[in-house]
Amino acid sequence: MVKVFRNVRKKLASENLPTGQAGKVAGYLRYAFGEIFLVVVGILIALSINTWNDNRKESLIENKILTEISNGLSQDLIDIKSNRDGHLAGLKACDYWGKIINNEKVNSDSVRFFYHYLVRDFLSIQNTSGYEYLKSKGLELITNDSIRIEITTLYEQHYNFLRKLEEDYQEMQFQKEYFKDINNIVSPYLVFNQARELKSIRLPLKLSESEKQLFISYLWKIKKNRLFILELYSGTEQKIKQLQEKIDKEISQN
Repeated sequence: MVKVFRNVRKKLASENLPTGQAGKVAGYLRYAFGEIFLVVVGILIALSINTWNDNRKESLIENKILTEISNGLSQDLIDIKSNRDGHLAGLKACDYWGKIINNEKVNSDSVRFFYHYLVRDFLSIQNTSGYEYLKSKGLELITNDSIRIEITTLYEQHYNFLRKLEEDYQEMQFQKEYFKDINNIVSPYLVFNQARELKSIRLPLKLSESEKQLFISYLWKIKKNRLFILELYSGTEQKIKQLQEKIDKEISQN
């Protein structure tokens, strides 16, 4: 393209020039201005190409990071489902032991499952490699403002809150907070087989009024906390799916 401009410049520089010294000066000026014009055009073209290449490289990196984040979110949904199922089993365990305390009929052979899940704790595990990679490259790499804000909000707020709630919040540490007292109450009635595996329970439980009240209060607290975290998991799951849908759409458009 620069060669074409140069040929045009030469043609213009030689046309309609006055004769003599004035003609030589005019021709020189046209030539000089033409050369300057060509240099400027060349620089602008080079800058445009470099800018396009840089933008293309950033777009490829952005897509790579968004793809990694989307894949991580898929794994996070699996972890959330696992934890939700566990907490739901914990709620069923509360109902099971509540019936036992009230001397209602239950399947005594199910005691192993419901004793295990009554005070079962869970870890909130998030796949953050894509987000950490994004932070190392700069959050501004995500050109879609809405997606960038939702990504940072999910990882910095919702995920952190879930993790702290599951792992640090005292009342959510069911094993630590409740197991010892509950085990002291029910262990005399538990039946183990020769392999020392929990098999059944002798019913009815002959509990003192204080033991009964303590057990009921623990069941109430465990149930309330599990319902609370299940609500948070549901909200986070919805946010993940919405973000993932936006990310996949953004990738397809780049």
